[in-house]
Amino acid sequence: MRYGFWLPVFGGWLRNVDDEHMPPTFDYMKNLAQTAERLGYDTTLVAELYLNDIKGAQADTLEAWTTAAALASVTERLEIMTAVRPGFHNPAVTAKMVANLDQISNGRFTLNVVSAWWAEEAKEYGGIFTEHDDRYERTREFVDVMKGLWTQDSFTYHGKYYDITDAKLYPKPVQRPNPILYAGGESEKGKDLITSSCDAYVMHGGTVEEIESKINDMKNRRATKGLSPLQSFGMAAYVICRDTEEEAQAELDRITTVKEGSAYDSFGDFVSMSQLERQLKLYDYSVSNRGLRPNLVGTPDQIADQLLAYEQVGLDLVLLQCSPQLEEMERFARQVMPLVESKRQSVRTPASSFGTR
Repeated sequence: MRYGFWLPVFGGWLRNVDDEHMPPTFDYMKNLAQTAERLGYDTTLVAELYLNDIKGAQADTLEAWTTAAALASVTERLEIMTAVRPGFHNPAVTAKMVANLDQISNGRFTLNVVSAWWAEEAKEYGGIFTEHDDRYERTREFVDVMKGLWTQDSFTYHGKYYDITDAKLYPKPVQRPNPILYAGGESEKGKDLITSSCDAYVMHGGTVEEIESKINDMKNRRATKGLSPLQSFGMAAYVICRDTEEEAQAELDRITTVKEGSAYDSFGDFVSMSQLERQLKLYDYSVSNRGLRPNLVGTPDQIADQLLAYEQVGLDLVLLQCSPQLEEMERFARQVMPLVESKRQSVRTPASSFGTR
């Protein structure tokens, strides 16, 4: 299991808590990323939204790509997975930026390809926002153009959305044939795009059974297309780790008490503009990315057992959210990560191997 975390570019993950004591400033992000490296975290995901989806459209939020570039220069080991939404970017220019960032980071820059869902944001920022299936068709061409520029000496592409003629891109990315392309999606269009054009699948939070079903489905889709297995399966999850179950439940009750406010302004667009497999309720939406569904809530021992259950069904990357992020990631690294490894080793080592006298 690899451990990653969402960079809190919105200043938190809780729609019912105004101040989570993690300001959306670069100083905080830099400290968090450098601390995470020391603690053994592998990946950070930098979400791309120009409006604040968690605290409300008038709240501060950091821009993803400039933040990612700055983090690349002050970290040494951390994978920097940055979201990209085709409706806001030129694919050839994006391919050039990715190659440059991969060079700066020495092969640590990866992409989370997102087809977008927030119509109001696109209207305010002049993004291209169309019907669901059309967005995914655009994304497919966007990925085709990036891959072509990364792998070919001279690239030409004439599609429905993009027209590229005899384009050159040097230097190429460090990662070959391309930086890892992560993507998520629950619609048929989304899943087909991922199995055809991407390298790894990232999911919103789900139960062990839900995640197992999704992983098996994507494995079968990939095999049907005659392609090699996806490189990774990741999941977003919100963590509440406490010394007792009672303390964890009290914190869960605190953060899920729904109250009216601008933090829920994006709920309608998210539900109506996405094709979700399961109905979303305000309780789930009170924490970002359906993070409560994995039920990583309880004592270190309970959370470790739950993580091992996910690992057994094929999950190999968990992208954590917690509040406040720095303090709770430190707690998770101290109390949960070693326990997962210890439990994993105890399962792998049969009692008979110790011998008897």
